[in-house]
Amino acid sequence: MSNCLLSLCLGGVALIHADAFAQSATAPAPAPVTTAAPPAAQVLPAVTVTGERPTNRIDRQVYDVRSDISSSNGSAADALNNVPSVAVDPDGSVTLRGSSNVQILVDGKPSAMLQGDNRGASLQAMAADDIESIEVINNPGAQFGNEAGGGPILNLVMRRNRRPGGSGVANANLGAAGRYNSAVSGTYNEGAWGYQGGINVRHDGRNSVADVSRDRLDPVSGAMLHSSQQSNGNGLNDSVGINSTVSYNIGANDSVSATVALLGRSNNQQGRDRYIFDGLDGAVQSDYQRRTARAGDSRNNSWGARYDHKGALPGETLKLDLRVSSSSNVNDSDYANTYAVFAPGAFDSQARQHSDMRNRIVDFTGDYERPLAGGAAKLGYKLASNRSDSDTLYTDLFGGLAVPNARRSSNYELEENTAALYGSWQTRINERWGALAGLRAEYTDLDIHQLQGGGAAKNSYLNLMPSLFATYKLSELSNLRFSYAHRLRRPSAVDLNPAVIYRDELNVFAGNPHLKPTQTDSFELGYETRMGGLETNLRGYFRRDTDAIVDYRYFLDDNVLLTTRANGAGSRAGGLEFTVSGKLTPLLTVNGSGNLAHSEQTTQDSNGIFSSRSANALSGRARLNYQFDAANQLQLALQMQGKTLSGQGYRSPNSTLNLSLRHVLTPQLTLIANVTDLFKTNKVETVVDSAALRETSTRRFDGRLLYVGLSYRFGGPPARAAEDGARLRGRGPGGQGGPGGPDMGGPGGPGPDGA
Repeated sequence: MSNCLLSLCLGGVALIHADAFAQSATAPAPAPVTTAAPPAAQVLPAVTVTGERPTNRIDRQVYDVRSDISSSNGSAADALNNVPSVAVDPDGSVTLRGSSNVQILVDGKPSAMLQGDNRGASLQAMAADDIESIEVINNPGAQFGNEAGGGPILNLVMRRNRRPGGSGVANANLGAAGRYNSAVSGTYNEGAWGYQGGINVRHDGRNSVADVSRDRLDPVSGAMLHSSQQSNGNGLNDSVGINSTVSYNIGANDSVSATVALLGRSNNQQGRDRYIFDGLDGAVQSDYQRRTARAGDSRNNSWGARYDHKGALPGETLKLDLRVSSSSNVNDSDYANTYAVFAPGAFDSQARQHSDMRNRIVDFTGDYERPLAGGAAKLGYKLASNRSDSDTLYTDLFGGLAVPNARRSSNYELEENTAALYGSWQTRINERWGALAGLRAEYTDLDIHQLQGGGAAKNSYLNLMPSLFATYKLSELSNLRFSYAHRLRRPSAVDLNPAVIYRDELNVFAGNPHLKPTQTDSFELGYETRMGGLETNLRGYFRRDTDAIVDYRYFLDDNVLLTTRANGAGSRAGGLEFTVSGKLTPLLTVNGSGNLAHSEQTTQDSNGIFSSRSANALSGRARLNYQFDAANQLQLALQMQGKTLSGQGYRSPNSTLNLSLRHVLTPQLTLIANVTDLFKTNKVETVVDSAALRETSTRRFDGRLLYVGLSYRFGGPPARAAEDGARLRGRGPGGQGGPGGPDMGGPGGPGPDGA
């Protein structure tokens, strides 16, 4: 067990991990870290030391994102976009293998800032340089709960430094159109005490333009009526994040730690939409422009405390962790409608909207692990409370008089309480076989109140969730992996909120308080090996959802389309995923991945007819790193996202290409430049094709954005930057998580706690 426990959490929540996680009973106990610095000749940069960790574990894949050149001026959303089969659009929406049912954790725990509509903006405000690695857990085991979806998990493992002494890094970057970001972080360890913290600021965002073409069925005439919408939005966001962690070792076997993190974000957005409606004869019946001015503030904070105890038995540990996180989002919008062609009863008008959304999560977990029957047993519990409040007041302005609009206003509360127990047992059966089996029992109680209108709903359920993982060592260079997990997707607060939320004049959203949780069975079979200088992974997977939560659309009136959630008959998805990484030449490193997927959904059209839809899609990533010499490096990153089903429609394929350059000026100072979306191809296009609605929506964002910055490292080993380049030229897969490391042939270490 390491003598010093440190972790870094930016913008939400932090989890302090012991330096070595408990291994199976057959694994040797980790050696303690000495308090004296090693001889100078043996000092290695932190990135090299952590690079020795296994990149594949029995229940997850681990991807080192620090080798990405753009990490010093990118966001957490950018870092996620470099992970195989993960896609993050400019709004911050995240999908994994084409599924949007993704949990995002920070050091194994949920955070209020990464739930609901708050998640996208928070990911874009978090600094990528604070992330050490990203764990992809497609089939979560028994130790993980079902917060914010219950589907696959993306776990952000934050940087931490436990070496004696002090060190730090400072980054400053300038971008196009006044964009900038800067961050300073540092750590200091002496004796039993350890400190770590940082601060970052960011002025960034993406302007956008959109075009929508809609043809809807007229129920009277049976003809299709056409309308269109052209939109543009501009304005950048400002964010400031501060985090701090302190830890203390109480003797050789006990340690305590505390952490606090704050993230503030403000925005000032301007938008303009033009709506044109045609009649049956094709003539324009209504043409007006809607101007929008938005201003808002978001406040996110978290604090936590943790106690770790190392028992007398090899690998025996006890961990108690309490974390509290909250988010608050306040927004004010002003609207003005100006008509060029008046529809019957229409008139130039003004309106105002105030919204206040709050979320608070209290999470208390405990984990006990010890050797048992030739393996390692782990028991844990979770007690959690999640409270969401949403208050929206919409007023129409008539001269100097403000009149509340009950149809567009709402006041909603949701309280969710969870209690869970889990157990797992991990063992190495023989020299070739390793296994991890677990079972989780989880009780959930939901209490929903629609304060405006007096509506209320309650629900509670108890679920058992088994999981099984196995590895088989084919040879010294090859492994087979199998995993199965039964999971539960609980509806989120947004899914359950019955209030009608106007996204714009033509599109509104309302949740469904009668949603049932989705039951998911997920299987995966993987093969990993080394071929020459390349590390390769091939994984086949299949996922079956019962009571799948899908989008359901129908018209509230002639032109306003309501999107809500409903339990569909079910859905299925499967595919073949591969990754390959390594050196093609001594100077050229390649990291590639692809996902050939097939998905099926059964949905209900607005006319009540059920229909099945299917899609085949090919998605991929390719990243080339060329090291000209010890001081200069070029990186090209191509990202391609395939077709994705979405309720009554689908999302079209998309691709982007990013370019980055790194030049080492001194052993401490590095110059970095990167261009985002080099060919300006980034867009979000959705298509709805049903009996009553045919719609194509295309939204494009600022492309070809240039950032130039400096990164300065102080303290610690003096040649960090130069050694980073050496690592990229000669060590491992360059961040794409191949099958190397100590986990080849065995069950591997458990990873962050997730009770």
